[in-house]
Amino acid sequence: MGSGAVSGLAVGALMAWQDLLAGHGTYGWAVFALYAAVTGELLGGFVGRRPSGPAVSAAGGLLLGLLGWAFWWLTVAPLIQGTAPTWSIAAATAVYPELVGSLLQGTLAGLLFHAAVRRFRDRPAKERPRAPRVVIIGGGFGGVGAARRFERLNLRGHRIDVTLVSDSNHLLFTPMLAEVASGGLEERHITSPVRAAVAHTRFRHGRVTEVDAARRVVRLEAGEALPYDHLVLAVGSVPHFPDLPGVAENACTLKSLSDAVRLRDRVLMLLERADQEDDPAERARLLTFVVAGGGFAGTEIVAELYDLTHDVLHFYPGIDPGEPRFVLVHSGARVLPELSDRLGEYAQEKLRARGIEFRLGVRVAAAGARDVRLNDGAVIPAGTFVWTAGNRPSPLVRALAGDGPVPVDRTLRAFGLDGVWAIGDCARIPAPDGPPYPPTAQHAAREGRAVADNIAAVLKGRRPAPFRFRTLGVFVALGHRTAAGQIRGRPFSGLSAWLLWRGIYLAKLPGIDRRVRVLLDWGLDLVFPRDIVVTGPSAEAPVPARGVR
Repeated sequence: MGSGAVSGLAVGALMAWQDLLAGHGTYGWAVFALYAAVTGELLGGFVGRRPSGPAVSAAGGLLLGLLGWAFWWLTVAPLIQGTAPTWSIAAATAVYPELVGSLLQGTLAGLLFHAAVRRFRDRPAKERPRAPRVVIIGGGFGGVGAARRFERLNLRGHRIDVTLVSDSNHLLFTPMLAEVASGGLEERHITSPVRAAVAHTRFRHGRVTEVDAARRVVRLEAGEALPYDHLVLAVGSVPHFPDLPGVAENACTLKSLSDAVRLRDRVLMLLERADQEDDPAERARLLTFVVAGGGFAGTEIVAELYDLTHDVLHFYPGIDPGEPRFVLVHSGARVLPELSDRLGEYAQEKLRARGIEFRLGVRVAAAGARDVRLNDGAVIPAGTFVWTAGNRPSPLVRALAGDGPVPVDRTLRAFGLDGVWAIGDCARIPAPDGPPYPPTAQHAAREGRAVADNIAAVLKGRRPAPFRFRTLGVFVALGHRTAAGQIRGRPFSGLSAWLLWRGIYLAKLPGIDRRVRVLLDWGLDLVFPRDIVVTGPSAEAPVPARGVR
């Protein structure tokens, strides 16, 4: 029985003066005891296992006392006496003294609950067994999903001490990152504070420098050491440049919020420069945008950059709408290999109809400050080069498992690393049949829940369950209120796919306040042009005079 139920019973007995249930007999007392216990347990769930203060617990108890009075005295008590409930003003007036008692009972139960939880939480460690310690590294979909699951497990009676470590204090909703780069969404609107997402989990904002698997200790850059019994790696991935000259130094990436803001500011500053540039060759270079990688990220960003540029060109009278050039470089025969041939060809045709060029079957060989070189010998002068053609696990994972993702079994437990589990982009998770699970947000979120359940099972002496998940669907935004995708194998394209894409991702965005803000951004985007304010470091950089480079 939970501490809330005990509090409810204790205060129920305290408040039950001799004639409280006069004439109700043993049956009435049994029902009342059940009512008090259930009300107290509801109180515990309502104010949380770790209430913020006595006022919160008292207020929760007061509210439940009011609801309990209506339930008990207006509904259950008449039934016990053999009469039908009326719920009338007269009936309520007749039991007004009991209302005062119920409110007092609820308030006292709330205060007693708070005192009991605080007393237990503040007991010295030697007086109670130490809870198993779980450290989660990574504040993305997988890490936050695991922490949320642990919170629910603790509410169900588990005692697991969870610490979440992340070098960012926010959860980034990456499916909408390209829209931030194009100015369609404000950057803070697609983020959610980690502390708000996992309010009952200990959070450390910092960078992990070492995982000592032998001693089971995680060390942070600030010097703190976090011992663990179980470790969950959910650190995601970083861009991978396979030893291509100049690519790492000159490419823009799209993995973080700052990446998206820098890319947007770069495009706007290049438009400023091109508007004042007299040399045709230099203007053409400044207005050429090359994207490497024809997967979801590359296809979405080239479409979004096209929309951004053409949506704000009226601010730059010196630039002709036909001057901006967009080139997508992809090593495959068609873009979006994750989708069916039909949808991939549809996306390609839509983008090509707008003037976006495709260089298929070739790769980027090198990049400089002023051009991009392909492996077929072609050189493309460009002002912007975006790399989406490859990722690799973070350096932290490479120190543990070598090059490549952490190999795990089907229960998400890492091979050869006792007490270590891995999920998300940094793990190679075998599927029941076929290739490993893809590194997508929907998979990472479900892997987070699964790894928490499996760790809880191991702590209870049970066997962990294999991870199973079938992709619900995938969508890619193509700009111009067009998208392509499929749900359970059924294809969608055009405006209907775009509406589905927006509706699904809006529903998945964490926090009702974020959903409202994004919805407002989308509404404003239908009416007003995108903002051309540059907010980053380049905002103070003057545009060179005409002819000066």
